[in-house]
Amino acid sequence: MKKQQGFTLIELMIVIAILGILIAIALPAYQNYTIRTKNAECLNVAAAAKLSVAETAQDRGTLATITEALTGYTFTASDYCASVDIEDGGAITAVSANTGGDAVTFTLTPASAGGRLDWTCTATGQQNDAQIPAECRTP
Repeated sequence: MKKQQGFTLIELMIVIAILGILIAIALPAYQNYTIRTKNAECLNVAAAAKLSVAETAQDRGTLATITEALTGYTFTASDYCASVDIEDGGAITAVSANTGGDAVTFTLTPASAGGRLDWTCTATGQQNDAQIPAECRTP
């Protein structure tokens, strides 16, 4: 009786078909993941602006008088964040760039509640919600 010395052509074709199916499922999920992590970096860059707004609101006692000049915040560009601006009233707008997807505009809106600031995040411009961090997805 002779032993088989390798794989048959049909076995190799089955393995290639299985790999093709796995790649077809995994590749879009991986692309969304990489875009989401790059967008998350832009939110991390905006954390310094959130701190500036919070300190200014604590010092002034209100959000109504906050301006970008009053907070003293200056934006330093990163690989994946094009701009971070503080609007009057303390709202922060961060725009992502070079993510591999569309540029996403994040708006972080503060609300004063019981001596603390609660932040609400909204995002516009993304191709789908899987490309933005969970904190900015619409429920």
